[in-house]
Amino acid sequence: MNDNDDNVDGSIGDAGRVALQQHLAALRLEHRDLDSAIDQLVKDPSHDELSARRMKRRKLLLKDQIARLERQLDPDVPA
Repeated sequence: MNDNDDNVDGSIGDAGRVALQQHLAALRLEHRDLDSAIDQLVKDPSHDELSARRMKRRKLLLKDQIARLERQLDPDVPA
């Protein structure tokens, strides 16, 4: 019997969960860094509006990816 056989119910194994948590932490860090970069960019009165919009779009994509991973790690179980 393999270690992979323990998860016949479709749940994430320990290694998979750790990998997802690490990826989630990296996405959160990038989101936070992007937020800081956007704040600095828009403080400059001569900032590049196109760059700001691109950064904001990337930040929204990161937020969606974070939400998806959070649901994958801790799915809502109907009562």
